[in-house]
Amino acid sequence: MTSVEAIAAVPFVDGIVYGEGPRWHGERLWFTDGLAGRVYSAGETGDLTVEVELARASGLGWLPDGTLVLSTLFAAEVHHADAGGNVTASYDVSDIAWSTNDLLVAPDGRTYVDLYIADGGNVTGAIGLVGSDGTVRVVATGLSMPNGLGFLPDESTLVVSETHGSRLLAFTAAADGDLSAASVFADLGPDRHPDGLCVDTVGGVWVGCYDTGEFLRVIAGGEITHRIEIDRGWAVAPALGGPDGRTLYLVVDDTTHEGLLAGKSTGRILQARVDVPGVGSP
Repeated sequence: MTSVEAIAAVPFVDGIVYGEGPRWHGERLWFTDGLAGRVYSAGETGDLTVEVELARASGLGWLPDGTLVLSTLFAAEVHHADAGGNVTASYDVSDIAWSTNDLLVAPDGRTYVDLYIADGGNVTGAIGLVGSDGTVRVVATGLSMPNGLGFLPDESTLVVSETHGSRLLAFTAAADGDLSAASVFADLGPDRHPDGLCVDTVGGVWVGCYDTGEFLRVIAGGEITHRIEIDRGWAVAPALGGPDGRTLYLVVDDTTHEGLLAGKSTGRILQARVDVPGVGSP
């Protein structure tokens, strides 16, 4: 078995409530803080700018024309915002889900969003394709809490973390956004619950395993090549960025399931240097 390389992380940003959805865009790290009702960007020195104010903001991405697309957690909504931070359109998709979560905009504008669907006492998961008019078409069903979303370098393979399935799934995406049946990209074992993810230029996937307090780099088939252990909190979501694409930003939130529902959390972002750069947002 190949040994796993340990990497150390250092502090980058403190003082947020519940960070999510990190993306490198326009030479800054963007991320959401839904419990604070804000979308932030951070420069390389950790300076923060409030870019948008939006309650429950979770996932984010940009359409080819620069429009910022935002999803929410604990509400089934998709929003558009302009360069000035003004929310210009809001779409309610509660007819098909009780909540959205992470969101991914592909370079050609295809936009995917997690859908959580209440089914009696259970929650089932699906992936929706968001149209330019805010309509959402379901393109994958039967998932056990889909979460992080990212395209491999071929831009046709969508990798999705299945939090309650303890694995990463892969779908082939058609030009119209339809998804194939899922295959298993990596089985992480029953104790790990993958959350946010990002992809590097050789197809490695960095993923936060939130409740085991670790960020892992995994490759197709499930081999873990690198690991970053955090000292406390949930390992929520990574993003690759920086001028050379080789700074790995790590969103960590110190909370519990009950605390998150009650709005109680303390968040921070760490950073580490890695060898393989990212493919871009996310």
